[in-house]
Amino acid sequence: MRERSSELARLITLKMGKRIAESIGEVELSAAIYEYYAKNAEEFLADEPLSPTDGSAYIRKEPIGVLLGIDPWNYPFYQVARFAAPNIMAGNCILLKHASNVPQCALAIEKLFRDAGAPDGLYTNLFINTNKVEDLLANPIVKAVSLTGSEQAGASVAAIAGKNLKKSVLELGGSDPFIVLEDAEMDKTVEWAIYGRMQNCGQACIASKRFIVMDKVYDEFLTKFKAGLAQMEPGDPMKEETTLGPLSSKSALEGLEEQVEKSVKAGAKLLTGGKRFDRQGYFMQPTILTDIPKNAEAFHEELFGPVASVYKVSSEDEAVALANAVRFGLGGAIFTANEKRGQKLAERINSGMIFINHPTGSQPDLPFGGTNQSGYGRELSSLGIDEFLNKKLIRTSDINSK
Repeated sequence: MRERSSELARLITLKMGKRIAESIGEVELSAAIYEYYAKNAEEFLADEPLSPTDGSAYIRKEPIGVLLGIDPWNYPFYQVARFAAPNIMAGNCILLKHASNVPQCALAIEKLFRDAGAPDGLYTNLFINTNKVEDLLANPIVKAVSLTGSEQAGASVAAIAGKNLKKSVLELGGSDPFIVLEDAEMDKTVEWAIYGRMQNCGQACIASKRFIVMDKVYDEFLTKFKAGLAQMEPGDPMKEETTLGPLSSKSALEGLEEQVEKSVKAGAKLLTGGKRFDRQGYFMQPTILTDIPKNAEAFHEELFGPVASVYKVSSEDEAVALANAVRFGLGGAIFTANEKRGQKLAERINSGMIFINHPTGSQPDLPFGGTNQSGYGRELSSLGIDEFLNKKLIRTSDINSK
């Protein structure tokens, strides 16, 4: 992957519009995930000794067989790496149904495995319609499924897997809170807020989406946040200097515009943006919504693009209540100068991941996953390799013991 970084990054940008600098970063992160499991899998999969009251025992971690992966378009190499790397190192084989708009990325991944010397059948693309998933999960050869995608897709796949007594891991949508306490270092916090909302043009499940700001610093944060977003200019995503890329498709742009329009009609205030740019390509203006009522789409739905919802609160209790007010529970961020205060606040938020003084992120040695409607199960770190294993107990007793 590192040898072909430029080629692979251009493929990402060509197929789904990610800025080339971000595409290069995605390739490197993916390579780091494969490297991490190559280095650490032996330790993670080692027999686990137990201490029974009689005799001896240990847990042997064994692969379960062929796994089905269903992955989305927004991170076409990274999403696959999260699933494939630990499970191949565990001894499982991979069938991968990638998103229909990134088939060239799927082909490139399979070619990487082949060129690296992987045996036939270890990793195989499936160019199939979603209606074939039920047949696959009914097949006794396929032992489990992992899906990253929408709530609707996750519910459907989980139901099929459950019907066939197959394990599933789901990583679904998110509406991550980004809480700004009054003691936060404001300039750096705003810098991270812009990054957190605008990574991959806002098309990330773990992107910061709801900015919950203490009233004492609300005006300062909003002024600086708006000014920072205003500096982002749309441009050719293949150029390194571009600061704002396009959305992945016409339907993505139109859907986001509709969500903003409905939210404004419901009573939300449009502070800036809200429309597409008057130029070729599916470019959405960086947008800020404030004063968002509970019946607005921006309050309870995920906005998958460069639209930020900003809320004013007067206490930690109010911030926690707002953070937990949606059905999602993927990630979240808290910005404060007091580390212990941030940790205590993090413990009250119903989420799979909380980052303090950094937007929700991903790296090989940290577990990734959510709760509530954001799914279940974990990827990455030692937890990610444990999901699709048979943890077999092997017990030895004295033949004369009772």
